[in-house]
Amino acid sequence: MLPFFSPDRDPGPDFAVLARNAGLLAAAPAGPVDHLGVTHATTVVAFRIAGGVVMAGDRRATAGHLISHRDMEKVYPADRYSGVAIAGAAGPAMEMVRLFQLQLEHYEKVEGRSLSLEGKANQLAGMVRGHLPMAMQGLAVVPLFAGYDLARAQGRLFQYDVTGGRYEETNYAATGSGSIFASTVVKLGYREDLSADDAVDLALSALFQAADEDSATGGPDPVRGIYPIVATIDASGFTRVDDAHVAARFEAMLPTLSAATGAPAPSVGKGIR
Repeated sequence: MLPFFSPDRDPGPDFAVLARNAGLLAAAPAGPVDHLGVTHATTVVAFRIAGGVVMAGDRRATAGHLISHRDMEKVYPADRYSGVAIAGAAGPAMEMVRLFQLQLEHYEKVEGRSLSLEGKANQLAGMVRGHLPMAMQGLAVVPLFAGYDLARAQGRLFQYDVTGGRYEETNYAATGSGSIFASTVVKLGYREDLSADDAVDLALSALFQAADEDSATGGPDPVRGIYPIVATIDASGFTRVDDAHVAARFEAMLPTLSAATGAPAPSVGKGIR
């Protein structure tokens, strides 16, 4: 027999409240589940440049208010001509990346040709949508996808939401806890004719400013020799920018960054780990 409730005890659409009012649960949770022990990746950015795209991500992973990892990798090649950057629950995100890489490789081996860039973006959207039940429990994964479209001979980038919604962005995109700060920096400094070094500088500046405002985002760390991962994807494929080059570009930026904050420029030497 179905239970009936008076108007003042109507549980509404909340099944947990319904079960508790029906005597099936001893108590309801006090509030949202606190995933303190779950490691989360934070801020990643991507933007188009002449001849391709640039993807970059900070290296910090957090568990609640704790820094769980300082040198996590958040930018991965999906295949030769595309890449994926992750933000959200780190474990599910890395598993999604590995499965995505495997599916693209499997398709290429079975069909004898690679999937189109749009097809790859759709494939990833389906994976994000399939992860929705976990996202509703606080373990969301929200990636960025970018690549070089061989058919159009240009770089393209795609952003997602937790429901699997896929949105192609014209020039730039960011996701993660510091994305609002990083995307603002990219928006102000973006030009379609950015050179390779200018693109690295813009990515570093975006992540530096995001780290300055968002505690979950890690900026360049010269003391430990840890710098954001920056990768380019163009007609020659996915290429990760060498860490030494990223460090050199950041050191060259220090006077400008220091002048903007009113602080004296620090001296940067070789990092220690």
